Amino acid sequence: MLTPEEILELEEVLFADAWAEDALDFFGLHGLVCANAVGPQRLPTATLFALATGQDEGENASAPEVFNRLCDKLFRSVRSTLEQGETLELPEPEDGDPDNALQNWCAGFVEAFLHNEDTWLETEEETVAELLVPIMTLSDLFDDADFQAARENEELSHELAEQIPDTLTDLYLLFHSPE
Repeated sequence: MLTPEEILELEEVLFADAWAEDALDFFGLHGLVCANAVGPQRLPTATLFALATGQDEGENASAPEVFNRLCDKLFRSVRSTLEQGETLELPEPEDGDPDNALQNWCAGFVEAFLHNEDTWLETEEETVAELLVPIMTLSDLFDDADFQAARENEELSHELAEQIPDTLTDLYLLFHSPE
């Protein structure tokens, strides 16, 4: 896991003037990296950087060294947790709005999924789609009436949020366990 100082270093990169308006916050980046860790194919760090900052991949072929290093550390931490059979805990804000942090985390996860959607859905499409429902619903990226109704139902939203750690484990096992 990253230290508070490392999180600040990442946020300095994410909130740089060049792309601050379009950039994910740390929670969104964590979701992006989690999707990269549990998904079927690891995306290059340059792609993660482009997704995290809202840039086209061609605009910025390489990410800053600190971004590369800390995203790799976060990726290895997520993978290690899952490989050891432990449940992955999502980051929580020290202050601020936990619902907004969760929404940002889910949005980051969905960004990585959508970038590589065909690969995610190549095998077990129905299972993957079903597993992604809580994350997609809570991301607030989709105007679907069912998703909106679920988000507006506090009890259901809470249940969906509680499913996410198990969903991450299930996705990881689906894509990375021996056949």
